[in-house]
Amino acid sequence: QVQLVESGGGLVQAGGSLRLSCAASGRTFSSYTMGWFRQAPGKEREFVGTIKWSGTTTYYANSVKGRFTISRDKATLYPQMNSLKLEDTAVYYCGAAPSYRTGRNAYEYSYWGQGTQVTVSS
Repeated sequence: QVQLVESGGGLVQAGGSLRLSCAASGRTFSSYTMGWFRQAPGKEREFVGTIKWSGTTTYYANSVKGRFTISRDKATLYPQMNSLKLEDTAVYYCGAAPSYRTGRNAYEYSYWGQGTQVTVSS
């Protein structure tokens, strides 16, 4: 079992920055691919980015590439979100998938956190 708890969401103006956190506990994290997804009202859960827990390999959706950066520190995952846009407004979820997965699809994930709301205002 892996437990994931997100935090750091809130209200930010367009163009601003926000740093989320995902604290992981439970099984050995090095065997997982970790990822961030988001879901806006009325829309499907959308891939944001992924990182291999055992390394530094990252992959980002085109919509956030160059603005978002995912890093990790021991048992915590951090997406740094810069130059935020109105369309970044969503509930953000972190997830854990088996290490052999690409982590780019929601169905690959075995564990999810409860989500944290990010609202970008004009």
